[in-house]
Amino acid sequence: MTLPIDPARLDPDDIGETQTVLEMDHEAAIEHVRDVFTDAGFGVPVEFSPSELLNEKVDADRDPYYVLGACNPAVADRALDATDGKLGALFPCNVVVWEEEPGRQRVYHVSIMRIARLVGVAPDDEEMADIVAETGELVDAAFEDL
Repeated sequence: MTLPIDPARLDPDDIGETQTVLEMDHEAAIEHVRDVFTDAGFGVPVEFSPSELLNEKVDADRDPYYVLGACNPAVADRALDATDGKLGALFPCNVVVWEEEPGRQRVYHVSIMRIARLVGVAPDDEEMADIVAETGELVDAAFEDL
């Protein structure tokens, strides 16, 4: 199967890639990211640690890695309407925190709204452009406060 887009030609802005480094303990970083995203208007209905799961199930020996499933309910509702419910397959908007080394955590996010448009799950129209812009502003505000 040939991909509909060439990933090597994508700019990080095409997928809304945002990242930063926090100089703090892993657990403290998770709490900080959760608080900042909550203050920026996101709920965090889903959280899990793939590293704990994989270390337990397949003895993966992974460093701490945590996923916060952030969601702005008003924007999510609009996005579901704009995509005839299809965008729900990509929910929630994940913010990932992984330990690069003790005391140094990478916080990483990509825009499911932008990715959905790139792969045809969401329309490339004005309504979706407004949703992409709004979520981008919310995420940018959160990352500025990290």
